[in-house]
Amino acid sequence: MGIIKPLPDLLISQIAAGEVVERPASVLKELLENSLDAGAAKIDVQLEEGGVRLIRVADDGAGIAPEDLPLALARHATSKIASLYDLERVDSYGFRGEALASIASVARVTMTSRHAAETHAFRLRSGTDAIEPAALAGGTVIEVADLYFNTPARRKFLKAEATEFAHCDEVLRRMALARPDVAFTLSHNGSAKRRLASADFPRRARDIIGEEFFPHARSLDATAGPLRLSGLAALPAYSRAARDEQYFFVNGRYVRDKLLTHAARQAWTDILHGARHPAYVLFLELDPAGVDVNVHPAKTEVRFRDARGIHQFVFHALQRALAAPLVAAASPPMTSPTNAPSPFFQARQSGLGVGEPAARPYLEFARAAFAASAALAPDDLPRGAVAPAPTPDERDQGAAPLLGYAIAQLHGVYILAQNAGGLVLVDMHAAHERILYEKLKTSLDGGPPATQSLLVPLLLSASEAEMATAGEHADALAQLGFAVAAAGPRELAVRRLPALLAGGNAVDLVRALLGELAEHPASRVVETQRNELLATMACHGAVRAHRLLSLPEMNALLRQMEETERADQCNHGRPTWVQLSMAELDRLFMRGR
Repeated sequence: MGIIKPLPDLLISQIAAGEVVERPASVLKELLENSLDAGAAKIDVQLEEGGVRLIRVADDGAGIAPEDLPLALARHATSKIASLYDLERVDSYGFRGEALASIASVARVTMTSRHAAETHAFRLRSGTDAIEPAALAGGTVIEVADLYFNTPARRKFLKAEATEFAHCDEVLRRMALARPDVAFTLSHNGSAKRRLASADFPRRARDIIGEEFFPHARSLDATAGPLRLSGLAALPAYSRAARDEQYFFVNGRYVRDKLLTHAARQAWTDILHGARHPAYVLFLELDPAGVDVNVHPAKTEVRFRDARGIHQFVFHALQRALAAPLVAAASPPMTSPTNAPSPFFQARQSGLGVGEPAARPYLEFARAAFAASAALAPDDLPRGAVAPAPTPDERDQGAAPLLGYAIAQLHGVYILAQNAGGLVLVDMHAAHERILYEKLKTSLDGGPPATQSLLVPLLLSASEAEMATAGEHADALAQLGFAVAAAGPRELAVRRLPALLAGGNAVDLVRALLGELAEHPASRVVETQRNELLATMACHGAVRAHRLLSLPEMNALLRQMEETERADQCNHGRPTWVQLSMAELDRLFMRGR
């Protein structure tokens, strides 16, 4: 007698539920997706005991015909696809036809629906085929009660009520971000928790993420053939200790994809500290045939046909958005030519440089101070550090620079400037470090960097390890613009430096480079560690703290910041400048109270 036997349908569904119904939040996700597929414009969610006792989802969608109600709870029955062709081009949230059946196998499900063609609603309960008349104005109401009532072992793995509710709330947050055109309400144990009206994407994003995200956010809307990436990406000043504000949607579906996460992380590599995480809300649109969403029952994993192309597109689109110079970033946002419900948008920028009329008299004082000082203070920064700044007479007097005009230096560390919005504070070392870093990268990308030979070689004592490193990495040093050779048993001679760093502290710079080069194989150092080495060079070449600058020098630095990519933050991810608006200053001094 054979020992292999077919499993009963209920057990099959319960096994499938192990993947589909991980916790109450998994149930809520499936029900919300069904409501959105039905064309709902308003969805109401009620939870009890974190969703374990009850999950009730009511929508105003198309409804289900009475003859289809039994099939809605049957395994592998769906209205979304009918062939392999459809499966390869899924454009709906649901398509597997197993979620409701799996849920009904581990909970008590009641489904009430009124189709638009029916005069009244009908109700069906799991475990029975009896359909009974019911009262409902329209749409569908699904109640999932007593989750895991028949599988107590699974119920033991659930967390505390507050934890389960938090997971449910996060699911609703993701759905609400994906569909700002749909209104959502959420209550827990009879208490209202969220009420989200239908809105445009910026308003919905503010409701979900919070206002503090937006002053640091850069908007993007990039296309390449059939690919489109849009959304918001936060500058490093808004970096997070956890990945709690990373939302990536593919064709409107929230996904957790390693390829997309890696591409996003790489875009922040140059500007974000390793222990911090970026924040973003991004939407990738492509032909449904180019992405396989049938990877896992939870449908949060995807597989791309052109994975390399997707990675490069996402990486470069984000990198361009984050690298936009300050002047470009402050340009007025463009209005989307379409009015489609998909959340592509241009979010407002920080608003710096677009001041209120009342703030402009302050700029006239700053311009005058700048002009008066230009003839009095010679440019005494290290050679190549900052370029001469044009005087205000050379500029359009009606256009205020984004970072305004310098008025003072604080303790030799910070530059104070006035712009149309109020007061700007700049960390001069961090800002100059970023400027030098970007210049060094550009210089090296164009071939061997411009160098300056020293009439008298610079001699520095070196340890045996440093002597060995200098000899082993001579080619790498040459590619970076240095000529370093032994001048004795324990002495190195520096005969050539990159022109951009010729006025810096060459001894400290060479020692720092030798220390980093010693950690990497000579054959791969330039290819794999180039940017790290350039960052070290920029750090040592930048103007140091307690270095007194003249007003023209400070203004030159401000103008170069406005024209430099990623000038909002230094190479370590710290902000280079902050803005204090006139309103904030008034509040500090209680003006107007």
